[in-house]
Amino acid sequence: MTRQRKLYAGARVREVRAKEGLTQAAFAERLGVSASYLNQIENNQRPLSAAVVLALAEAFRLDVATLAVDEADRLGADIREALADPLFAEDGPGPQDIQRVANASPAFARAFLSLHRAHQRANERLASLDDALTREDRTLSPLPWEEVRDFFHYCDNYIDVVDKAAESFAETSGFDAGEAGPDKVAAAADWLEARHDLRVAFSSDGYALRAYDPSARILTLSAAAPLPTQAFQIAHQVALIEHGQLLDATLDFAKFQSPNAREIAKIGLANYFAGAAILPYGAFLKAAKELRHDLELLATRFGASVEQVGHRLSTLQRPGEKGVPFFFVRVDQAGTITKRHSATQLQFARFGGACPLWNVHQAFETPGRIIRQLAETPDGVRYLCLATDVTKHGGGWRAPTRRYAIGLGCEVKHASEIVYGEGLDLNQDAAYEPIGVSCRICERANCHQRSVPPVEKALKVDHDRREIIPYSLGD
Repeated sequence: MTRQRKLYAGARVREVRAKEGLTQAAFAERLGVSASYLNQIENNQRPLSAAVVLALAEAFRLDVATLAVDEADRLGADIREALADPLFAEDGPGPQDIQRVANASPAFARAFLSLHRAHQRANERLASLDDALTREDRTLSPLPWEEVRDFFHYCDNYIDVVDKAAESFAETSGFDAGEAGPDKVAAAADWLEARHDLRVAFSSDGYALRAYDPSARILTLSAAAPLPTQAFQIAHQVALIEHGQLLDATLDFAKFQSPNAREIAKIGLANYFAGAAILPYGAFLKAAKELRHDLELLATRFGASVEQVGHRLSTLQRPGEKGVPFFFVRVDQAGTITKRHSATQLQFARFGGACPLWNVHQAFETPGRIIRQLAETPDGVRYLCLATDVTKHGGGWRAPTRRYAIGLGCEVKHASEIVYGEGLDLNQDAAYEPIGVSCRICERANCHQRSVPPVEKALKVDHDRREIIPYSLGD
């Protein structure tokens, strides 16, 4: 039997009280509890009771779904990885202390992560370990792409206002009409011409997927691009033209530290809009449940690519209408993670590549197939993992061809809702592959694919004995 997790949300409750401008005594009276009890709640000494949650919803119109957002879990995971730095090798805090900080002082936790990131940037520059980073970043500020990555990471990769705007566009423009790709592209082109006097054209010259000339009112798409890509690029431009103010308001809220980060994030938000327009939330969630999350059937129904479908599944976190929590990752042939999102407990390494035992690496060996894997992380959580390769042709002999592998997965407790869970023995311990986040923080002692030892473990070297790896791990 799964033990019900207690809900500690002291920081969120303090935030509501501060917004209302109430003292603890006045706020406690509104909630129907004592001031001392409220003080314990705000300091995460006591969990929220059902009565307090109900009072917050009724008296302050609080969306109770926001109380369950696992920002503290994500912060805790990031802090644990940061503390794996040799700088903290001695007398580091334990898991309970880390989670207590993440729960009670999220602002402090984020400040700590920023400080550690600055420390790491400085070390990288001094040691000249990464010439590209050295040339691009001369300050201790986070790199623009890191800021953007963390923005989406802590939003659970779900941006409500953008998602709903995209869904509205899909409904009013006819963008969601029919299953065939040409219908979707034609509907969007007609909508742009009628609403913005903008013509969509196609070109076989050059490698640009999309080029917009505002003076000529022409949006040119690559004729060589697949239909899902053409539809995605049209929706991206719609986001910039039709919803530029909405995107800017969202970016203002994020408060990025650099103009470059803001510009990169704007591309990310427009991409988010495009994905949500191709796969509108309500219709897609309904179809995902009906088709039991079959990636290929969903791609056919919505005229989308398998990558677009996999990414969209990881964003179905609308309060009150959540789907199965998925993680999504894209990896290049060198093993570098180029895109990652997670609505699960699985947190990808912020630095370096993915665990070599993960099936996402095997996808390059089996092109055109979706491969399955049962995996268990060091914290004991078990996952159903899917992986497949993605090839993006440039459209010409000299055009570059890009190859990626995408990974998608959920906890095995959701396997009954996933078609790929059929025929797997979920109760057999030996069926689960032991995977980790990254070698530098993974404490598995007998991993045959370990590349470097974990930084928190002492090494034992025996010159007269050699096993899979040339050392053993101490305490």
